[in-house]
Amino acid sequence: MDSQAASRFIIENARPLERAIYHYYFEGGTKQAVVSELSKFQNPDGGFGHGLEADNWNLNSNPIATNDAIITLHRIGALKDADDIVNGMIRYLQSHDSFDEEQRKWLFAIETNKEYPHAIWWEKNGDGLMGYNPTVSLAAFMICFGGRTSYYEEIVRDAFAYLNEKADVSGDELKCYLLCYELLGENGITDLLDLAELRRLLGERLENVICKDSEKYGVEYVPVPSDFFTDPRPEFMSEDIRALIAAEKGVLANIQKDDGGFDISWQWYTPYPEFEQARQWWRAKITIDKMLFAGNA
Repeated sequence: MDSQAASRFIIENARPLERAIYHYYFEGGTKQAVVSELSKFQNPDGGFGHGLEADNWNLNSNPIATNDAIITLHRIGALKDADDIVNGMIRYLQSHDSFDEEQRKWLFAIETNKEYPHAIWWEKNGDGLMGYNPTVSLAAFMICFGGRTSYYEEIVRDAFAYLNEKADVSGDELKCYLLCYELLGENGITDLLDLAELRRLLGERLENVICKDSEKYGVEYVPVPSDFFTDPRPEFMSEDIRALIAAEKGVLANIQKDDGGFDISWQWYTPYPEFEQARQWWRAKITIDKMLFAGNA
């Protein structure tokens, strides 16, 4: 992998937010610069929108974008430093906007997505739910930062009972479970669930979901090790996962493009011409992740 070429691609193509994230990880940039750029995607109601998820340009607050904001703050260790943003997110989530009260889940897709350029999977079909993506991580966030209540604790318990019964969760849903696990552990919430058992279960699900065929990496839309291991996560490093990580690292140089960036492996399947712009933004984000992944042991 050509890290210098990757860096040039990011600098030339990334949005200010991802550029700040790149500077934080690789050039001594500050958390505050990332927080400042992230805050520009937050609405007055405390939720996030404005295309934070680059393939959904909805300006309105939505659960997925709000979850993405939590992920960004968590990855740089800024959740306890970004009081204004965090308090806003708590206010938004407490409002239960885009929340299915009967099923006690936040929506994956909301109705107003169709009013803006978007990929086809953001169109609300049926109830707009997608398992526990992003409900399990949003509920964990509320437990850790919004004050412990039995309501959100029951949601998290239900989510892990579901995970225990279902072996074929998607990669994106599993990321939410991993974030939930890490938030609970880092904030000392050890009496809600058996975290050791959760670690074992999540390890099993990781081995199940990561594609075993390295020839598909960067070519087909499949879960790959770098989707989960931009941070080392040593507690999940089984021998099988180590082998998959080594396999992806072995093909990074082959799937890196001539311009230094890594590409997406999907289309929007909607007619919006903004796809090419969104693609470049996604490519910059993916390239940062590949650089972080490559640097992990």
